[in-house]
Amino acid sequence: MHGAVRKVGRALRLPFTGTARGIRKATHAHGAGESGLGKLIELHAVNGAGDVMITVALASTVFFSVPTDEARGRVALYLAITMAPFTLLAPVIGPLLDRLPHGRRAAMAGSMLARALLALVLSSAVVGGNLQLYPAALGVLVASKAYGVVRSAVVPRLLPPRFSLVKANSRVTLAGLLATGVAAPIGAGLQAIGPRWPLFGAFALYVSGMFLSFSMPRKVDSAKGESRALLAADEEHLHGPGKRQRRPGLRTVGPAVTHALAANASLKCLSGFLIFFLAFLLREHPMTGQSAAVSLGIVGVAAGAGNALGTAVGAWLKARAPEIIIVTVVAVVLGVAVLSAVFFGAVMTACLAAVAGFAQALSKLSLDATIQRDVPEAVRTSAFARSETLLQVAWVLGGAIGIALPLVGALGLSVAAAIVALGWLTTVRGLLTSARHPHPRVA
Repeated sequence: MHGAVRKVGRALRLPFTGTARGIRKATHAHGAGESGLGKLIELHAVNGAGDVMITVALASTVFFSVPTDEARGRVALYLAITMAPFTLLAPVIGPLLDRLPHGRRAAMAGSMLARALLALVLSSAVVGGNLQLYPAALGVLVASKAYGVVRSAVVPRLLPPRFSLVKANSRVTLAGLLATGVAAPIGAGLQAIGPRWPLFGAFALYVSGMFLSFSMPRKVDSAKGESRALLAADEEHLHGPGKRQRRPGLRTVGPAVTHALAANASLKCLSGFLIFFLAFLLREHPMTGQSAAVSLGIVGVAAGAGNALGTAVGAWLKARAPEIIIVTVVAVVLGVAVLSAVFFGAVMTACLAAVAGFAQALSKLSLDATIQRDVPEAVRTSAFARSETLLQVAWVLGGAIGIALPLVGALGLSVAAAIVALGWLTTVRGLLTSARHPHPRVA
């Protein structure tokens, strides 16, 4: 009898344990398990799933629950209330994390715990429509960016043998995208039960992420001597007056980083613009024969598929010249944006969303690799914090343009093409020069 019960128990557990073993085998392949990268991949998957649960809950509250005109006002208010303070707080993230030279695992765990508690606060706010929705959403954003900064900074410490930085970043990002794809429909199902349930799901995920953070290898905490990165070089006194040393900044490590950051900012601005402009455009003027929800879904799936493909290509690429990757993908986006503006329609809009998602993923992986390659480890954490801040500001700027612009498709995509053209034309020469004359690598 007991033997039969054990067999039934094993049979019931098999789908779960088998799936867990399969996931562990995939995340720990090609030396990622031995180096510790596999642990980071799993942690980032949990992070992505938790973030999408928060997104589902907030989107239903801020965007879908009211008419278009009111929704535009609500979204603009949401951006102003949450993003304006974020632009002031974000530059503090890097120096704050720099003060934890041996606490990167604790920093990631703290980010998870903070978001878990804020998810509970949001679960009350989404029901009552309380004003605490905005500061709680800001807190989630800041904690999420803090996690992202630390995660990017520790990747070089967990690099398996014969792995390029672009490939390692791609592995981590792809895990987050796959987890997002799995969690999104689950979050939508929980949303159908009640507006609080996706936030309860986020709470559970973030708590598990907190424990996973401490399972990371101890070597990610060894960051002795790190200091604050500046956008420009600075001087500080060393050992008394008259003795000065230039502290490295993003502009002092070579032009590749600043040009890559500017190109990525244009793509991030495009992303924010397309999200908000197309969201409102397709709500008022859906694709032929489709509802507004289906139209938004088509564009969203196209963008997500492009993003996933870009990340997968990054994992496959063996190229060690991220500057060439950035120049190429931004040029492709520019060409598709121009064609979409000239031949505006459902197919071209979906194509632009897909290509923009592909380019943003691959370009961001290349930017991360450039920072990890060229910026000294002593200031790398702050460098990531400042780059993330600039990209977030670019995204908000694009979103603000998208909200303010008249809902005319050809006009909107012409603006999209102009955004990308500005970013490409101002960076292409510098990136190509950097690729031909690479800056000396740092340890």
